Amino acid sequence: MRNIPFDKIINSIAGLGVPGLVLLIAMAVSGWAGAAALTTALAALGGPLGMLGGVGLLAILALISWAIAEYGFEKIVVAVIKELKRKGRKRQGVLTEINGYPISHGMKLKILDAVNKAWLPE
Repeated sequence: MRNIPFDKIINSIAGLGVPGLVLLIAMAVSGWAGAAALTTALAALGGPLGMLGGVGLLAILALISWAIAEYGFEKIVVAVIKELKRKGRKRQGVLTEINGYPISHGMKLKILDAVNKAWLPE
């Protein structure tokens, strides 16, 4: 294992994209090494669903990161907000939920603006 060049390892992790970075960070903070780090990281990411939940979360992260790279953050946000409205969610409930998220002020403003635009009379 020690004979694998560093750039090959980096290329492999980069090939995994965002899920690879999330897994790498989870493994680093697990306090373990090797297979124990992988097992612990997947179990921690999966929460009550354990390792399978962790694998599922990484798959969802792959889908989300691909969608953001393909379509852009703003387009995804607008589409999700329109879908929430279509499903009957109330504007105030969505605004309250977004205000409770631990995200940057700039990102929060963008999302709140998209919510307000989605509920404008047509």
